[in-house]
Formats: sequence, C-alpha cells, structure tokens
Amino acid sequence: MIKTLKKRFVLSSMAAITLLIIVVLGGINVANAVRIRNENDAVLEGLVSMGGERRNMNNPGMNNPGFDPKNTDTQSAPDGAGNGGPDSNDSGFGVPGFEGQQLPEFMQPEGDFGDRRFKEKRGLFNLNPDEDELMSARYFAIRYDSEGNIIYTNVENISSVDEEEAEAIAAKAYASGNLEGKLEGFKYVITISPDRSNNLAIFLDVSKNRRSILYVALISAAVGLLAEIAMLLLVLLLSRKAIEPIAANMERQKRFVTDAGHEIKTPLAIIRANTDAMELHNGENKWSRNIKTQTDRLSGLMKNMLTLAKSDDGTLHIVKEELDLSTLVEDTAAAFYEPAKLKGLKLEPSIEPEITYRASKEQMVQLVSLLLDNSVKYASDKGPIRINLARSSKGVKLEVSNAVDNPESIDTNKLFDRFYRADEARTQKSGGYGIGLSVVASICESHHGKAKAVIEDDRIVFKITLGERKRDIKQ
Repeated sequence: MIKTLKKRFVLSSMAAITLLIIVVLGGINVANAVRIRNENDAVLEGLVSMGGERRNMNNPGMNNPGFDPKNTDTQSAPDGAGNGGPDSNDSGFGVPGFEGQQLPEFMQPEGDFGDRRFKEKRGLFNLNPDEDELMSARYFAIRYDSEGNIIYTNVENISSVDEEEAEAIAAKAYASGNLEGKLEGFKYVITISPDRSNNLAIFLDVSKNRRSILYVALISAAVGLLAEIAMLLLVLLLSRKAIEPIAANMERQKRFVTDAGHEIKTPLAIIRANTDAMELHNGENKWSRNIKTQTDRLSGLMKNMLTLAKSDDGTLHIVKEELDLSTLVEDTAAAFYEPAKLKGLKLEPSIEPEITYRASKEQMVQLVSLLLDNSVKYASDKGPIRINLARSSKGVKLEVSNAVDNPESIDTNKLFDRFYRADEARTQKSGGYGIGLSVVASICESHHGKAKAVIEDDRIVFKITLGERKRDIKQ
C-alpha cells in the first residue's frame, strides 16, 4: 500500500508539473509565432509603402513617391499613368479575380509613412520596422496590369529566386484570387493601384522566420524534457518525506489489525474447544450451537482481515503453482449445492474444461468460496445462482451471478469497499460482515487480475478476470 501511495503521489505530481511545463512553453512558442507573424506583416506594410523598392534607388517606375496604394483619391500614378478612371472605392478595385475583396487590415491608411515610420524610436513591443530592417528584407516585387499580366519583375533583393521562378510563384498567387497569403515559403500581399493598370505584389521570404519558430520549439522541447527529468528526480526524493505521516498512520493501523487478529485467534480456539467439551458432557443445545456459530464467524472475519492486512503490507506470501482451475472451481462449488438447496436456490455451473492457470491454490479456493457464499447469502428466489468459467482474450474469466431484489438500490462501485453493507439488516441476518468481497478484490490484484460487479437484467454479476500476464495461463 505504501508503494502504491508513493506511486500515486509521484504520478499526480508529475502530471501537474507536465501540464504546467506544456502551458508555459506552449505559451512562449505561441507568443513567439504571433510576434514573428506581426513583424512580417509590418515589414510587408513598409515595403508596400515604399512601392516595392528600397530607398535611394533610381527607378521611378517602382519608387514613385506620388504612388500610395492605400490612397483611393486621384493622384499621380507611377510611370506617368493618367489620373482618374472608374470609381476607385469599389471593392477589389475592379481587377479580375479580386472582385468583392477589401485590402488587408494592416494596409489601411494610418498617416504618412515617410513622416512616421523612420522617425519613431523602436521599443520592446514596437513592431514597426526601421529603415535598416526594410533594407535587409529578402523579397521580390511583381507588377501586374489590370488583366493580371506581369509587366515588371524585380528580384534584385533576393538571390535564391530568379525572374522565371518569381513570375511562376506570382502567377500562382494571382490565380488564387487572394490579396494576401502564403505560398512556397513566401508571405505575399497584392495591392491595387488607383487606375488598376499597375498593381503591386510583394513576396517576402519568411523561410528564415519559420526556421526560427522551429528552433525555438525544439529548444523549448529540450528544456521541457530536461525540466521534466529534473522534477521527476526531485519528486522521487521528496515523495517519501511527503507521504511519511500518512504511511506511519497506515502502518499503525495495519499493525493493530495484525496484532489483534493473532491475539483473538487463541481465545476463539479455547472457546471453541471448551464448547465441544461441554457438548460431550451435557449434550448439544441451542446455546452451544450459538457459541460455535459466532466463534466460526469471528474466526472467518479474523482470517479475512489478516489476509487484507498482509496484502496491504506486501507481506502476503503467495506460492503459485500450476492448477487445473476447472477442477478446482467444480470441487469448490460442490460444497455450496446443499446450502443453496436449503434456501430454495439452484446452483448452475458452466465450466470450460482443462483450463490451466498458475496461481495460489489456497487463494483461488478462497476467492471462489467467497463469491459463492456471497451469492447464497444474498440471492433472491427469482432465479438460479450461475457460475461460469471460460478462457478469454485477456486470460481467464470467472463470473458468479444471482438474482437480487431492488437492483437499482445497489451501488456496484462500493461493493468491494471494506465493511460496506448494501442492506444492513439483511446482511446481519445473513451472517455477513462486509469484508469478503474486499478479499476477493485483493486476491485478484495479487494475481494480476481485476474484479468488478455489474447489474444485468435484475441480476448482479461479479466478473473476475485473471491471468493478464501470458505466463500465468496456458492455452
């Protein structure tokens, strides 16, 4: 039990620590990705405001200070294009493939770029790029006419893409019908000129940013793993100290049960012997029978309590051997035919032959006996007691079932709790003491199995699974 408690403490602590690490490192990575995305948007905005050309470059067709893609008023157009034209307030500016679209939010006018961007001092949370960052950006620029034909290509600001590759990427972007998006490692924005004849697309290389995000994610994973290992070692070191008060209290309780059990066994044996002697001299009477009945009941209770105490303490000695489980169940069930008949019940076995299982013979007999004894005591007269034994995909399956009155009142989740009584009056009358099913669960656990109870068609079914380890069962 102490080992189980320590294991649960370590698992619960590590679950909480793992969740905290995931939340913290995940938050850092999300914040980093959002920051990089916003910085890319700001760089694209700056490049668009510069007309797709770095400053001080003598190319009036691409760096006309009179061109502002966010200004829909009549203005001087690049390359000497005429002013005016159709209503420039129409969504998509009437360009084929972009009807009904609006400019991206970050492209909306916020004042004069030249007066604002390069005069502000950057702070920690200021994403506006300065001129040096714009000058170092890796991008290429494309201009389209109103029909989507490429009229100018500028790849001077990136060495990994030539004009042919740039135009192929730009053609895909235009064909998608989106004014912004991501394509082949580039983040792009397409802006529409007032006269629709000289539309600008900027393709910013964000592959380095993606590598940065991945690098931070890998570093975070490595740091998280190291932190997990360090915290596991720390929790293991502190777990014993943390559960020490609880362990000490449990140890005192187990010692009391063990000592009391051994101390009571001797007086019970003396009482039983004296009762037998008294019956030899005076004959059997109802008082001697009551003494023997209660003595046997106390003996059974102490035996089960000692079994549980040893199981909790880890000192329960289990000698496993190859058993013919089918024969064992048949022989054990034979002792309950007469008690069941006296209560007007019928015992119906269904036992698959030649099932061999490696287990403690004494505990297997005790397990089957406790289940059948429980059914004989508490079964209603609405149906037979059934015992089924068969092989299953997980090992061996044993089921004992009986009809019950008021099945809706039975809490099957508590039936294996110690001293739990579903019906106090009926339990006392039947001679039970509420610990037998707890012993069943303990025996199952010591044999790598599970025990559970379910209600099926007004019957309670105790389902026992044994032999989850392949070495414990032979097909």
